[in-house]
Amino acid sequence: MKIVGINAYQVDLPLHEGSYKWSGGKSVEVFDSTLVEVLTDAGISGWGEVCPLGPFYLPAYGPGARTGIALLGPRLLGEDPRELSRLNSLMDAALKGHPYVKSALDMACWDILGKATGLPVCALLGGRFGDSVELYRAISQEPPAKMAARVAGYRAEGYRKFQLKVGGDPDEDIARIRAARAKLAPGDVLVADANTGWLMHQAARVVRAVRDVDVYIEQPCLTLDECLAIRRRTDHPFVLDEIVDSLEALLRAHALGAMDVVNLKISKLGGLTRARQIRDLCVTLGIAMTIEDSWGGDVTTAAIAHLAHSTPAELRFSATDFNSYVTLSTAAGAPQRRNGRMAASDQPGLGIRPRREVLGKPLITIGRALSARPVAKARAKPSASRSRRR
Repeated sequence: MKIVGINAYQVDLPLHEGSYKWSGGKSVEVFDSTLVEVLTDAGISGWGEVCPLGPFYLPAYGPGARTGIALLGPRLLGEDPRELSRLNSLMDAALKGHPYVKSALDMACWDILGKATGLPVCALLGGRFGDSVELYRAISQEPPAKMAARVAGYRAEGYRKFQLKVGGDPDEDIARIRAARAKLAPGDVLVADANTGWLMHQAARVVRAVRDVDVYIEQPCLTLDECLAIRRRTDHPFVLDEIVDSLEALLRAHALGAMDVVNLKISKLGGLTRARQIRDLCVTLGIAMTIEDSWGGDVTTAAIAHLAHSTPAELRFSATDFNSYVTLSTAAGAPQRRNGRMAASDQPGLGIRPRREVLGKPLITIGRALSARPVAKARAKPSASRSRRR
């Protein structure tokens, strides 16, 4: 089996809540998502997605993903999409860094591998642990009372884990944490996520002021050393996210005892291949994980579900259902939230079927422009097929 073409599509993903806000006054109203279709000479196509959380969160942005895909795509033509390690080595040799650019391509090749073997991706990633995966809900930054009301509303929908966006004024963040926790019951989980937004003296004030509150502290400061200093000043469980962007970063943070939980974002790590490698190391080291991505729609949510479902339940802190945050569906068959949980598809590959009427025409076409279609149909209309290839 060989890769014969790659198409990239751009889709805007508006939010049900209108906007998503976090530390430093950052906010997004519409997410810029890129969907990738990898075509093969066997008539099997695979799909991936990358959707950065704006250019001011991580070193990643929507147009950059498409520029990188246009650069890498020609290097993958003629390669076997089932050889995931080889493909990642080729991408790394052709483009240093920029893991988010490679993520959708890698994801699409996992989709192909699943379809070629007749197995869901979670089976290929290690198996299915349990019947479903527990989700968390991110609560966009607003005044304390509004955030607490959001928590109560989403709790009524079945969520039991909440990630509260803090990282602003310490006094207001203390009020946010207390107001949100008051809406929860014993056993519910609250995470105060500063997204690197506090200076050390601000973080120190917050953790001291909420010492009596059942809350996790996530990524309070910008650097590992700063976060480690705050961790040593509190007995709250600690989560790291933005600074764990590689296997090396994970090993250093673990050696320093800097975290109890780590967030694994698929595109931040470069795709499912690298995310699985780090996931498996976390399993060995006994580090609990949130399985997620920077953002996305149906395809990203499907990939998250497969990686999360193939993670041992005792080390699966939570996962994310991004497709429930946005107003547009880009694929049928994606996991849907039910009572605060979701399940990976049992169909081959990612188990999704793109909605081509939503995607429109590709912005980037590499190799064959013809999207993978049933062979019999293509043969029945040879002139139309030749026209599409031109």
